[in-house]
Amino acid sequence: MILLRIVLKSAWHRRTSLLLTILSIAISVSLLLGVDKIRKEAKNSFINTISKTDLIVGARSGPTNLLLYSVFHIGNATNNVSWESYEDIASSEEVAWSVPISLGDSHRSFRVMGTNTDYFTYYQYGQGQTLNFAQGQAFTDVYDAVIGADVAQALDYQLGSEIIIAHGLVSTDFAAHDDKPFSLTGILAKTGTPVDRTVLISLEGIEAIHVDWQGGARSGIELTAEQALKMDLQPKAITAFMIGLTNRINTFRLQRTITEYEEEPLMAIIPGATLAELWQTIAVFEQVLLVISGFVLIAGLLGMLTMLLSTLNERRREMAVLRAVGAHPYHILLLFVLETVFIVFIGYLLGMGILYLLLALTQSLLVESYGVNIAITPPDAQQWILFAAILLLSVLVSLVPGLIAYRRSLQDGLAIKV
Repeated sequence: MILLRIVLKSAWHRRTSLLLTILSIAISVSLLLGVDKIRKEAKNSFINTISKTDLIVGARSGPTNLLLYSVFHIGNATNNVSWESYEDIASSEEVAWSVPISLGDSHRSFRVMGTNTDYFTYYQYGQGQTLNFAQGQAFTDVYDAVIGADVAQALDYQLGSEIIIAHGLVSTDFAAHDDKPFSLTGILAKTGTPVDRTVLISLEGIEAIHVDWQGGARSGIELTAEQALKMDLQPKAITAFMIGLTNRINTFRLQRTITEYEEEPLMAIIPGATLAELWQTIAVFEQVLLVISGFVLIAGLLGMLTMLLSTLNERRREMAVLRAVGAHPYHILLLFVLETVFIVFIGYLLGMGILYLLLALTQSLLVESYGVNIAITPPDAQQWILFAAILLLSVLVSLVPGLIAYRRSLQDGLAIKV
């Protein structure tokens, strides 16, 4: 207790330099904890890009490829799935719901996805969050369209805006389905998922714009939008489909059944497991950020060490007085350890305060602008372990000036010339 009072009084006399050191530690800690929190939230957000979906089925390729084009709309499928196969699997007793998706078209660099209205009911992300409309409603007509929040913001679209779908992923004049425009009926709320960058239309809409196309090019027969409505718009093939099961215990059994499907080569993936595997391939970037933050913290501790070493000569008389009134040499060493722990402890608390203040001020902005919700939660077990590790490291750092002062205290007296 006496040593603690001495530490506090000594710190008060050097409050300016100590305050700067504490601020340096606080900024380092807030950066380290902030990167760690963002890293964890980014991982959770990535893995929960799609949730409550038990299987995704597509043409046989690789799990990552199927996940990328069906969920993230990156790349293309190696083949399509016949409508007959989709209906056969979807009608299984084990399947509670299914949502077909059809890809391959675009609108001004944004991917277009054909589906049905079940998509707005069963597609979930995060912790079971469903899609909500910021404006309007789901499509009800063949030439209706719904867009994600990013599409609406980038193109400044409003309800009723006309949308021209282009064939393929590159929007060009000769590939535009400009004879069959779509009308915007709904704008989805921000989700932070690829849905934000997607234009959604009905499967019948996909068929309608392609009734007079063959082999990826216009055929000799040109049909107007009204004429296309009179054609059979039942899809012949889709790109993939999502499945929800009546009982998740049957997931692996149905997955094996689909893999062994005799009518055509198909594969089924468990999206959560495949997302976790995909994250491992890009996890090196989060580790790099964490290492950089660690170096920033080390730089802060080294700055504290420099401060302590620079004041050693100024404090030699202080140490000598303490020795003269009966302090043992190990008390001098303990004095530096307590002082360092005090600095780091206050710096850590201040760093946490800065981090939580920034999160509180920017949380709503992050949700509205990027769809990322960084929850303000108490430190987890890993962060408390990190706190203990920082304190231990600070004790090791304090041993350097402490040992120097310890050795000098054995030699110095009250007549020291400083």
